[in-house]
Amino acid sequence: MQLDTIDKQILKLLEQDGKMVAKTIAEQLGLTKTPVYDRIRRLEKEGFIKRYAAILDKEKIAESITVFSFVSLEVQKAEFMDQFIAQIQDFPEVVECFVVGGEFDFLLKVMVKDLDAYYTFAKQRVATLPNIGAVKSAFGLKEAKQDYRFPLL
Repeated sequence: MQLDTIDKQILKLLEQDGKMVAKTIAEQLGLTKTPVYDRIRRLEKEGFIKRYAAILDKEKIAESITVFSFVSLEVQKAEFMDQFIAQIQDFPEVVECFVVGGEFDFLLKVMVKDLDAYYTFAKQRVATLPNIGAVKSAFGLKEAKQDYRFPLL
């Protein structure tokens, strides 16, 4: 399915506020409520909207650090890559994982309480996985921008 201008406007508004109701969206777009509601349901059904979530202020909840771990496998066969991806799904510290090209195979965004917690994570979780070649880490000093919105073109 192709997204039209109205679909994109609806998605943009819902990204800004996932609790916005169809009536409010319709008012902002100069439309009536029912077709907007129908479009939202279609966008959900067709998977354009995966889910709705609250974005938490992690600084108000608990102290934490963000670590970017660059992981290389010893052997880059598809089965080993799939195995690594499957295993890190169970690590709550890993909040994002990307398969990357270049020097490393994966980039992990890891959130932990402090450096000691990261050391334990790296030693007891990542280093014990089979086929790990190298792990290099970069520590986030300050989050300069955080935006979950997809730039709709």
